[in-house]
Amino acid sequence: MATYQDTVHWMFSQLPMYQREGKSAFKEDLSNTLKLAQHLNFPEKKFKSIHVAGTNGKGSTSHMLASILQEAGYKVGLYTSPHLKDFRERIKINGKEIEKSFVIDFIKKNETFFKKNALSFFEMTVGMAFEYFSIKEIDIAIVEVGLGGRLDSTNIITPELSVITNIGLDHTQFLGETLQAIAFEKGGIIKDNIPVVIGETQKETTSVFKALAKKHNSKIIFADQNAGEHFPSDLIGSYQTKNIQTVVQSIQELQQKGYQISNDNIKQGLLQVIKNTGLKGRWQVLNENPKTVCDTGHNKEGLTYVMKQLSEQTYNALHIVFGVVNDKDLNSIIALLPKNATYYFCKPDIPRGLDAESLKSFFKAHNRHGNTYKSVIEAYKSALANAESNDFIFIGGSTFVVAEII
Repeated sequence: MATYQDTVHWMFSQLPMYQREGKSAFKEDLSNTLKLAQHLNFPEKKFKSIHVAGTNGKGSTSHMLASILQEAGYKVGLYTSPHLKDFRERIKINGKEIEKSFVIDFIKKNETFFKKNALSFFEMTVGMAFEYFSIKEIDIAIVEVGLGGRLDSTNIITPELSVITNIGLDHTQFLGETLQAIAFEKGGIIKDNIPVVIGETQKETTSVFKALAKKHNSKIIFADQNAGEHFPSDLIGSYQTKNIQTVVQSIQELQQKGYQISNDNIKQGLLQVIKNTGLKGRWQVLNENPKTVCDTGHNKEGLTYVMKQLSEQTYNALHIVFGVVNDKDLNSIIALLPKNATYYFCKPDIPRGLDAESLKSFFKAHNRHGNTYKSVIEAYKSALANAESNDFIFIGGSTFVVAEII
């Protein structure tokens, strides 16, 4: 396993991984992660952290928090998933990706243990991130939950603060069929005496969060109930307004804990998220003539925000390059997608991508029309060839579609 490519390939192929395989990769408890933490001598206890869960916005929220803390002069670890181009995007310090050599050495050093205990891709990755942050002696890590919360590998940390952005019906095959059930899973990151910031008040989930906070004696703050100062950000999706509120509220909690963060740090941090952290794929403008935008929003809540933003654009004709994974509930999103657009259907290049023909026939039955293409790139090239300079091209439906374009 000499090269970086070989190492990453081994990590991906070794075991089922949720992002690629689906349900078979979901673990029922944290025993493996705890075993790994012990094997690594508990690196997660050697740095401070903020834990971020939620259905939508947790990636943007995590990057904004990291950016502000960097502006305030802290050495900030950032652990997020999935990545768009390179595995190393998942583990960063002050916006710089983990070194390839660290990835290779970590896997080589622990390979026997991983095999013996049949660790999943995600468990190994969490162990790698925590080890890296510990060795590099960071001040604080922003740790984004992979899936759910209660049983997620990241849930072995005791953070300074827990953050839950919102709850939507995503990954229902693992997390439950109702908003209440999903809120319970995501609320699993609430810890004893650790404050929790909830991004959005939702009538179905409020009582679940309040009960969990009470049980853990945790202060609970609903960010959208405290309308403070409005800060702009370089993450330009209009849907970021809610995430910004959540972030500002979270920063206020950290200030109360003695973190030195000024208003100017907040302002600059929110304006420099992309520069400070390298975040990609959130209402990202790829081209001006024709205006071309991609966004990783892929479930009902995410696409609601994105399609609202799309409806506010001016253009002659709309071209949509679209692909999804095969466990996506198309019935929940089809009404959000415009009828008066030309669709370019494609299958993201992963095992659980939905084939383009099935996607096309579902859309056709709902009066949305277009052609199928062999690949995401081919669909995109065709949209570019067909679009006039004052048209609009949107690329989305799945993180994996966006990853192939960026």
